[in-house]
Order: sequence, then C-alpha cells, then structure tokens
Amino acid sequence: MPLSMKKNFLKPLAIVFLGLLVVACVKDTDFDQADDIVLTPVVELDLIYFNIDASEFYDEVSGTPILTLSDTTEIRFLDDTEIQESLKRADFYFRFTNSIPRDFLVDFQFLSEQQDTTYATQTTVIQGTVASPVVTEFEEIVEGDDILALTMADRVVVSVTIPDADPSLEGTLNLKSKTTYYLEVRDRQ
Repeated sequence: MPLSMKKNFLKPLAIVFLGLLVVACVKDTDFDQADDIVLTPVVELDLIYFNIDASEFYDEVSGTPILTLSDTTEIRFLDDTEIQESLKRADFYFRFTNSIPRDFLVDFQFLSEQQDTTYATQTTVIQGTVASPVVTEFEEIVEGDDILALTMADRVVVSVTIPDADPSLEGTLNLKSKTTYYLEVRDRQ
C-alpha cells in the first residue's frame, strides 16, 4: 500500500475514534446532578493571642491586686450572612503557657452587637514557674443548636482571673488560639 493511502486512511479513522470517545464519555452523564453539589470548605483563623506580665495583676500606685483582666476581640468572620447560614461546626483551640505561680480561671464570653451573651465557656490554666512554664491546652467544639447562638456574636471577651496577686509575683501568661470553621455550602436557587 502506498504511503499516501495510509495517511488518507488514518485521518478518517482518527476522527471516528475521537467521535466515539466523546459520545461514550457524555452518554451516561446526568447534568442534573450538578444541583446536588455540596462544598465543605474548612477555614482556619487565628482568634486571640496575648502575653500578660505578672506585674499587670497588681496596681503599684494604689497597692491593690487587680484580680481580673479583660480584653475584647472582634469576630469579623461570623458577620457574613452566607457564612452564618453555612457554618456547621466550629472548633476552638486555646494554648496557654503559664510561668506565673498561680492557677487562672479564663472565661470566654461571645457577645452580640446588643451586648447580649450568645455563647460562653471557661477553662482553668495550671500554674507554672519562671524556671518551668506549664502548657495548658483547651478545646471547645461548637455544633448543633449552639452554632446558631455563636453566629450571633460579633466579638469575644476574654477575662483572666487570678486568685491573688502581690508586687513580688513574676512570670507571664501567654495565650495563642485558633478557630477551625467547618462550612457546608449548597446551591441557593
């Protein structure tokens, strides 16, 4: 067979083969299933961090202990309506490193714009020493009915309470935290 006949024969054969391949791949595809697609992104965000020196628990001027320190952090991620509707679960992770020789009670209070408490939790931080800091980890998983309450918050107030303090107290209390948000996004037609 001459070479030119081989080329002419291969071209139509390739076109027929590609045509069959396209038809075979598309034939059983149900494009209506595209409506059933659910995306489940996971978003990790830093939440709160602080580094408190032991001296902050004592007022040198008045000579009195300051037993509770508080700080407020805005939660901008939860103020989006689509995020609020899609949020299925939130995992909070708090890591305290304490070199102050006192235990601490730490309260987390989630507040709405109207200053209403929508969600609250607390933990105890174990005492350490300057020479041997102690790490305390605390995890809080929020899901179910509590998720709706959590999404109504636009800020979190952290209050750190020490049982007693004096001017000789040394060390630091460090907090690093993050939140993992689990979302379920569906087509909203």
